[in-house]
Amino acid sequence: MDHIRESAWADDLHVGDSYRLGEYQVSEDELIRFARQWDPQLFHTDRVVAGEGYFGGVIGSGIHTIAICQRLVVLSVYSRWNVIAGRRFREVEFLSPLRPNDVLTGALTVEGVVLDNRSRGLVTAAAEVVTSEGVRILTMVTEMYVRANTSSAVIDGHGIGARGADAPLASGEAVQ
Repeated sequence: MDHIRESAWADDLHVGDSYRLGEYQVSEDELIRFARQWDPQLFHTDRVVAGEGYFGGVIGSGIHTIAICQRLVVLSVYSRWNVIAGRRFREVEFLSPLRPNDVLTGALTVEGVVLDNRSRGLVTAAAEVVTSEGVRILTMVTEMYVRANTSSAVIDGHGIGARGADAPLASGEAVQ
């Protein structure tokens, strides 16, 4: 429980808070291994077929891309929030294919915080994943429930938590 007390509560988060994500490099072997297990389409699993196909080589599964995004977000941000559980992914957009040896990073931005009377808040956050060259790979919006610190929570007429002017809490560097 000590970890939870040191983490951000829903009422600590505000619309516009933005966090940089860490980095993750994906290999061709990893792309193929994942796809064989979870998305066994030939343009993900067969180098020869993929090489002759539309993308000119193996590309990563969209499901794999989402999983990498989730890993980056959890390690950089959610590990410092009092997350109860996810509610949904929405507005998932695959903007460019994930390629072997891509180094992925990105940002997460809080789009909404609605506190309820159950000591929690519904937090909406938009993630963007880009390569180290700046190529946009994925955007998506996640909704999750985060514990609220009801002893200090102030709810205005719109259900948004209020706090002081301190900086956002996150394991990733706050984006200016």
